[in-house]
Amino acid sequence: MTDSNQPPPFEGRNLYLTDRPLQDAVVREGAAWAHARLAAWGSLLGRAETFALANRANRYPPELHTHNRFGERIDQVEFDPAWHELMALAVREGEHCAPWVEPRPGAQVARAASYLLHAEVENGTQCPLTMTYAATPLLRRYASSLPWLTELWLPRLHGRDYDSRPLPITEKSSALVGMGMTERQGGSDVRTNISHAERTSSGEYRLTGHKWFFSAPMCDAHLVLAQTGGGLSCFFLPRLLPDGTKNAVHIQRLKDKLGNRSNASSEVEFHGASAWLLGDEGRGVPVIIEMVQHTRLDCAIGSAGIVRGAVAQALHHAAHRRAFGHKLVDQPLMQNVLADLALEAEAATILALRLARTFEAANNESDSALARLATPALKYWLCKRAPAVVAEAMEVLGGNGYVEESVLPRLYREAPLNSIWEGSGNVMCLDVLRAARRESAAVDALAAELDKARGGDARLDRHAAQLVAALAERAVQDVDARRVAGGIAVAMAGALLVQHAPNAVADAYCAARLGEGYAGALGTLPQGVDRRSIIARAMPA
Repeated sequence: MTDSNQPPPFEGRNLYLTDRPLQDAVVREGAAWAHARLAAWGSLLGRAETFALANRANRYPPELHTHNRFGERIDQVEFDPAWHELMALAVREGEHCAPWVEPRPGAQVARAASYLLHAEVENGTQCPLTMTYAATPLLRRYASSLPWLTELWLPRLHGRDYDSRPLPITEKSSALVGMGMTERQGGSDVRTNISHAERTSSGEYRLTGHKWFFSAPMCDAHLVLAQTGGGLSCFFLPRLLPDGTKNAVHIQRLKDKLGNRSNASSEVEFHGASAWLLGDEGRGVPVIIEMVQHTRLDCAIGSAGIVRGAVAQALHHAAHRRAFGHKLVDQPLMQNVLADLALEAEAATILALRLARTFEAANNESDSALARLATPALKYWLCKRAPAVVAEAMEVLGGNGYVEESVLPRLYREAPLNSIWEGSGNVMCLDVLRAARRESAAVDALAAELDKARGGDARLDRHAAQLVAALAERAVQDVDARRVAGGIAVAMAGALLVQHAPNAVADAYCAARLGEGYAGALGTLPQGVDRRSIIARAMPA
């Protein structure tokens, strides 16, 4: 028997074509040429079969095999076939390489939209894709001293034919790169790392030590930090050596994580592992920071995708489910919740794509300066908002959203990760203050960004003026860093909405986030907000 009160399956929709704010942002940020490609990608991601792969990859997580039957060390990670199918789809789409292979205006924006859509469905597979994407500019910068990076590695890091085989790089059609920075005694404070590297007569180094989090151990190479005589340094460490033998990296275990269960995160030890220096000794943090900047971008985009995915599920359910004699979407208090969720989703989407545009290869100096301030601010804010949004979306579905047959429990487990990875909230907010104190151009770029919306909303004007003045005068103390970072994100979102969103959306966002009496909780929009219009704009068709 079928219960007519139950909503039809969400799957089967084109995730791109059902998201008007995303489409608008893609066009506005200079990637209109990617519309057809993104529509095809959204159609593929929205299929019931793709959601099923995502569920299966997380239900059957990877397994570690440290030794073979002869007692020989193999350190292999076995994945469910669903993982490989999802990886093949994303690699073919070019999430790991498209802006570097096709460096046209809007390339970073198009890739961000693609990544955001992927995040609505499955997040574990995004980890190796992000790290490979982020590694390319770093490896290009230092390839002149290691010509084989250009000859062998970079072409395969840009390959679109997913190749998971554990083979030497010369025998592969594509490759992936991971990273290993944190150690148990230091965490985010990588300068306390105790792994060390010794230079050999041939010019390579031998690494000894451990990594507490070694992301995606099945990748073909990793960028790692280790101490040398000259200080903390950055190294390129291949999984297999040129002769096909396994590098001396021993996987101790796979982490038993809250979420991101489809992906293998590991703890490893180095036993004289072969690696090659990138840059100069003692410059490890400045070298790898370029990669970190791009991974932080993806944390923000991925969290925006999680938010959008959860809100779409809630809106779809409320449009069909009846309770107490009426559809949920027609009940006033539920409308308040849904409209507030929709505001969060649109704000997250436009912030993610605006941030991606600051990473464009041919961008202006102002955008480059803005990126140094906005990246940590938006990474902090969007990643912090995601868990609250997913929890509220789950509550819209009630018990139906709390069972594993729904995608929401998986999104809820994923939601905290991006805030922890690549710099926790405090680290991001202190980076915001550091950028503001060191670089007046970054504050000027933020002021110019917000000035584009001046006169559109008095509440936004007041907030922007106070924020910029405090940053310019360097009047913000470390204890207030979270408040300021959040203030930057809300100001940027408000400015974008005032300029480009319907009046109902922009007015509601400024009233809820910048007006007096903001309660902090979702579903507390003030009287006079056009809730129906906001919901209609966000509703998946």
